[in-house]
Amino acid sequence: MTSPTILITGATDGIGKQTALDLAERGARVLLHGRDPARGQAAVDEIRAALGAAGNQAALEYFNADLASLAQVRRLAAEVQARHDRLEGLIANAGVFMQERRLSADGFEMTFAVNHLAHFLLINRLLDLLKRSAPARVVIVASRVHQSGRLALDDLQAERRFDGYAAYANSKLANVLFTYALAEKLKGTGVTANCLHPGVIGTKLLRTGWTVDGSGVDAGATTSVYLALSPKVAGVTGKYFEDSREQASSRASRDAALQAELWRVSERLAGLSAENGTVSAGSPTPLQASPG
Repeated sequence: MTSPTILITGATDGIGKQTALDLAERGARVLLHGRDPARGQAAVDEIRAALGAAGNQAALEYFNADLASLAQVRRLAAEVQARHDRLEGLIANAGVFMQERRLSADGFEMTFAVNHLAHFLLINRLLDLLKRSAPARVVIVASRVHQSGRLALDDLQAERRFDGYAAYANSKLANVLFTYALAEKLKGTGVTANCLHPGVIGTKLLRTGWTVDGSGVDAGATTSVYLALSPKVAGVTGKYFEDSREQASSRASRDAALQAELWRVSERLAGLSAENGTVSAGSPTPLQASPG
């Protein structure tokens, strides 16, 4: 792809910011997402400075939205569509690790809301633009800890019992399940969908969840950039990668029935109509958010 336009969620620090820098270095038009305008502008300025003389010509744009609000996710998708007539890539990178159970603006458990449901809605709202821009690629940053996930569809909001690690692992399993279901639905459109484990990277998320050090963010961005740009994976879809190599994901993640049911539940919770891809007026209430 020549100068593709690529949206990255969670691009104001950590792996996301490094991914934005790496893509800009390779000539991509990079759309950075974050939830703090000051940090967003700082990230754009930092990337321009890192690019040196080429920084002034780099195509960088910032988009603001809090992924803990489905209304803001819808607005983000609308703003991308309003400002761009092409989108060749979308990297779902943003993520949180919560030590305590907290609810999003829509009444969902925060880990599930940000790591899975927001990206489910955002990607679905941008699918028409991605299809018009084909060949295009969706890249979802999951994690190896998805292997520990045990997704209970009757307790996605962890109302019975909350554990920070379990909630995170479940959200990462949801990422992989969603990737596989999405890839199947996109067959024949020219849009691919793959997911990845970025490595054990020294980000604030790692320090929050595990209180350990990790590798540099440059290593963490490598597989995302590979899946977004490399001609070696052109046309490859529905796969899970580590270290830029295809790997086997967990048995649970390959359960087609679980993929389909998670899609159905996510569609309902996000207010996304299965018939026409539109979003219903208003957000689901906390009562509606409890699957059953």
